[in-house]
Amino acid sequence: QVQFVESGGGLVQPGGSLRLSCTASGSIFSLNVMGWFRQAPGKQREWVASIYSSGITTYADSVKGRFTISRDSAKNTLYLQMNSLKREDTAVYYCTSQGGQGTQVTVAS
Repeated sequence: QVQFVESGGGLVQPGGSLRLSCTASGSIFSLNVMGWFRQAPGKQREWVASIYSSGITTYADSVKGRFTISRDSAKNTLYLQMNSLKREDTAVYYCTSQGGQGTQVTVAS
């Protein structure tokens, strides 16, 4: 079973950028869809973005136009480029809908 490890989080000021990575322990070539999720304190995990093997991408309205999801099958890695970050983007970000260690993103002055 493929396992995923998220990285790239950190503390950033409002308006700043971060790029998250999700590295798989095996090939992601055959995965039809991959996605990013996030969980803010006291809230349920929510979907952020998805990318299909066809290259089609979809985004939650709250991040549309600011975040970009991409995948590199040769590196078995999923990315999330986050620009124009807002305080409300503060959360632990995951590349699985359940479980995982996640990576903390904090947007603060």
